[in-house]
Amino acid sequence: MPLPFLLGAAAALAAAGGVGSGIHGATKMKSANDTMKAADYRHKRNIERFEETSKVANKAMDALGELELNILHGFAEFSDTIEKIQNRPQFKELNISGVELPKYDKQELKQVSVGAGVLLGGIGGAAAGTAGGFAAAGATTSAVMALGTASTGTAIASLSGAAATNATLAALGGGAIGSSATAGGMALGAQVLGATTLGVGLLVGGVIFNITGSKMSDKADEAWRQMKKAEETIDNICEYLNDLESSAIDYKKSIDMVYKKYKLNYKYLSEAVNVNGKYDWNDFTTVEKKATQNTVLLVGLLFKMCQVSLVEKGEEEEINSVNHEAIEESINNADIVTKSLVII
Repeated sequence: MPLPFLLGAAAALAAAGGVGSGIHGATKMKSANDTMKAADYRHKRNIERFEETSKVANKAMDALGELELNILHGFAEFSDTIEKIQNRPQFKELNISGVELPKYDKQELKQVSVGAGVLLGGIGGAAAGTAGGFAAAGATTSAVMALGTASTGTAIASLSGAAATNATLAALGGGAIGSSATAGGMALGAQVLGATTLGVGLLVGGVIFNITGSKMSDKADEAWRQMKKAEETIDNICEYLNDLESSAIDYKKSIDMVYKKYKLNYKYLSEAVNVNGKYDWNDFTTVEKKATQNTVLLVGLLFKMCQVSLVEKGEEEEINSVNHEAIEESINNADIVTKSLVII
């Protein structure tokens, strides 16, 4: 075969090979591009799901936290009223069907009431989840901490608004609370979620136009892997937040039930002392005495219920967990005590 013909044939084959290689490369690039876009879309949907779940959980926890703080803040009024009664019985620590209730302590109730008032004054303009953070740590503990000393050496109770709230968060270990993705310390710290999702953010950006061929395929596969890893973490966080929301709702119902009974009984006590001017226990009617006894029991029960920490802090870079055991025990105790009350 003449040399020119051979060279022409070789050139044609080379050209065909080049075209085939180009088509293959273009196919790989399109596939990689599709994978990157799919990873980006799915990751954004996962983040939206996390944010919505977090929002709902924060709402439930905030409602519980504000209820607990308002209950604790109201203890000062109860204490002021009962202290006016002369010759009243000594309401000592009680054991009702195995449920230990704290004894009446004027000073302790005053401190908790003031601390709760400090926190209530600061959560009005605070981020979502702040009140829930106090419930997560135990509202009673949070209120007591609010009477502590800030890192500046200033008494927290002397601060106001957000400054007092922030100082209390810090006293409660609020570095984690303040920087958490849910602003209430109820989920992983932002650093955990960020470390998991950072790779996706870097991989699904504009880099697709800067790499070609097999490198693009490698990056696309890595983007998908990172997305799946982040998705697993987000799934776990959402499961935890859903559990926390459900637990907060159930616990709030239990506290609400006890609080309503407290207000009903305290009404009799308050009217006797503050309206009718009865300052001697011997002047109280049978109903008023029973109502007073019930009120003291319910104050102890509410105080104890507000001590419960709804969240158990996980190890570093681990998701927190819901304190089911303490919550269930507290709800059961509430049922036992309320059923034992003297009917008025």
